[in-house]
Amino acid sequence: MQTLSPPRVSYRPLFALPVIVSALGFFVDVYDMLIFSIVRVPSLQSLGLSEIDVSQAGTFILNCQQAGLVIGGFLWGALGDKRGRMSVLFGSIVTYSLTNIACGFVQDVNTYALLRFIAGVGLSGEIGAAIVLVSEILPKNIRSYGSSIVAGIGYLGAGVAYFTVEYFNWRTAFWVGGGMGIALLLLRVSVFESGVFSRMKSEHKEVSRGNFLYFFSSWPQAIKYLRCVSVGMPTWFVVGILATFANELGQALGIDEVVKPGRCVMMIYVGMAVGDLLSGPLSHWLKSRLKAITGLLLFGTLFCGIYLFGGIKTASGLYTVCLFAGLCTGYIAMYLTMVAELYGTNLRNTATTSVPSVVRGILIPMTLIFQALKPSMGALMAAGLLGIVVYGVSFWSLSRMDETFGKDLDFME
Repeated sequence: MQTLSPPRVSYRPLFALPVIVSALGFFVDVYDMLIFSIVRVPSLQSLGLSEIDVSQAGTFILNCQQAGLVIGGFLWGALGDKRGRMSVLFGSIVTYSLTNIACGFVQDVNTYALLRFIAGVGLSGEIGAAIVLVSEILPKNIRSYGSSIVAGIGYLGAGVAYFTVEYFNWRTAFWVGGGMGIALLLLRVSVFESGVFSRMKSEHKEVSRGNFLYFFSSWPQAIKYLRCVSVGMPTWFVVGILATFANELGQALGIDEVVKPGRCVMMIYVGMAVGDLLSGPLSHWLKSRLKAITGLLLFGTLFCGIYLFGGIKTASGLYTVCLFAGLCTGYIAMYLTMVAELYGTNLRNTATTSVPSVVRGILIPMTLIFQALKPSMGALMAAGLLGIVVYGVSFWSLSRMDETFGKDLDFME
């Protein structure tokens, strides 16, 4: 009896224009989001701030950006479910590109903070809408590969941001980021809307779309949403604490050389790019989103411990550990794809855009706790205690989430 061989999988859709443009959009998004973390010290020093003031003002400005990310996540998320994924991809990039150009002209801390807040609002729309669009247009058997391409290429924006600052001044770095965003708009004109969303919009006009209050309409829904947020928290612990304050942590480790936070950010994001490119195939091989993310988180915990308590004595050693910590934090593609798969088409963009924005906003209490604990515990122990809480909550939440691998996305809440 002749057995039928399984149908051959076509990978051609991975090279469709929406996937490529979404990846390039996230590339610009990462560049513009991280540029402040990279230029934080030189830019504030050029404004005449002392070393102590640089730390305090830098925390304030970074928190303003993160607050903008939270607010923008809900605004762009709801807009994407009400008007379409493409409306977000156009509106967000215009907002943050123009604001980043303006950042190149700042002369005082308060203006700097206001502009980073507005930039944060704009930056919050990109990744969620991109992952949702790619997830909805690709066949479910290659969906994880598409998300990996978007995130993997996107995270390379951190490397470009770092080298732009290395070869040019910090003001030029802001102008380059804004200019890339404006140029990308020309490519987006040719990208089409998600068919899944278009069908829902035309055939189910009575369905409520983009209502973020639904996430808190009942206790089970609230817990589901908060679990999604919790799984993403380690990403901003690694970037927002270990990398952004690497100069202070390097001093606490007794490293004689000056540790550059910008280089740590760059190394972490290069690692995240590799990790995200690998996480899609890993998830496909394991037939599980949860197993892939759990494995990467376990190794991420290990490298965070090595960073803080491994006795590193050279800047190059710290940069190397940042690279591997970033690789193990490269689960964002699978994480956001899982969020997209957990929610129906009428709330998918709201969830997938707001969840990472809330995660970024959690960096605000993280930095405040870190700064509050430093005087009594020291930088290393303060970061270590914070890391234990962050990773502990993430593992607990992940252990109680539903598997979504291979799930059909044509459904509504």
